[in-house]
Amino acid sequence: MSLEALIFLGIFALIFGTIGGKMGAVNMVNTLMNTAYDLLINTVFYIMAIAVLAGAVSGLLMEFGVVAAINKILSPLMKPLYGLPGASVVGVVTTYLSDNPAILTLAGDDNFKRYFKKYQLPALTNIGTAFGMGMIITTFMIGIKTPSGGSFVTAALIGNLGAIIGSVISARLMLLKTKKLYGTEAPATTKNIGGGISLDERVIRIGSVGGRFIESMLEGGKNGVVMGASIIPGVLIICTVVMMLTNGPSDDGTFTGAAYEGIGFLPWLAEKAEFILSPLFGFTSAEGISVPITALGAAGAAIGLVPKLVEGGLATGNDIAVFTAMCMCWSGYLSTHVAMMDSIHFRNLTGHAILCHTIGGLFAGISAHLLYTVLC
Repeated sequence: MSLEALIFLGIFALIFGTIGGKMGAVNMVNTLMNTAYDLLINTVFYIMAIAVLAGAVSGLLMEFGVVAAINKILSPLMKPLYGLPGASVVGVVTTYLSDNPAILTLAGDDNFKRYFKKYQLPALTNIGTAFGMGMIITTFMIGIKTPSGGSFVTAALIGNLGAIIGSVISARLMLLKTKKLYGTEAPATTKNIGGGISLDERVIRIGSVGGRFIESMLEGGKNGVVMGASIIPGVLIICTVVMMLTNGPSDDGTFTGAAYEGIGFLPWLAEKAEFILSPLFGFTSAEGISVPITALGAAGAAIGLVPKLVEGGLATGNDIAVFTAMCMCWSGYLSTHVAMMDSIHFRNLTGHAILCHTIGGLFAGISAHLLYTVLC
């Protein structure tokens, strides 16, 4: 048996042995299954419904040139803000309407890459991740009702501003590294420039306006189904474990094996670091730290935690702003950054990209908290 196997078994036994020792082995297994089932029925399908609707809207926006118009309007902002060419705004819009890996389609297109220098391409991963699932996360947060029956529209929009600030910091930090490695003059490598279309042109479907409307809407909705299905493993696995590390026993202080019971480890840990977290993020309760921690691996799983926190009075408008900013900016980057950097052939920069984006996400949360405090 290898040393790696022994270390893994030791850590695995320690984690689940500790949880099982406190909850009881049978209760632990029952809580695992019941929580995963409840998340699937009441959270995943809700997120999938939002993804389908968001996909349909994004399909229409792209088919009828709204995305192209946004590209033209926002292009002059990209160079001073991000140090990237105006074409990168297409990546921002695309990932905001879908998910992080959507940037890879653009990064592999020679017609897109020709606008970039070599040192700028790695930053596409950071900027794409910073806006990944943005529309879904924002819509989900707006859909959560306050205890008084209101909505978190303002908080969610402030969270978007925080994510923008975090994305600028992440991209700029990445460019500081890549400039030293590649200089500022080397062009991005392209295989074939000819035969494509420029950013001033766009592909549309053949047929009447009505036909294009229906087809683009349904195709976008279908993409939403795929995206909604793809988050199931992340939500069920990561969210279940995080919930068990976050929540406590039942109301009478015993463990029954019901859904959403746990050992309360993360709140305990957050209380120890409260002197840091409170001024930085302004969380209403220690349980709030579970959301950004989960967003490191899966944004879909992270937003699935929020309704329960709001329902229990553990999260308010400030928390929603911070959650939105950090879930958007991080959006599961630990689970996607390695593959994304490998796909654009900058595997050697993966560690630095992760470090830059970690810092960017922290600043996104801090910025959202400060903005909410000032504006609300």
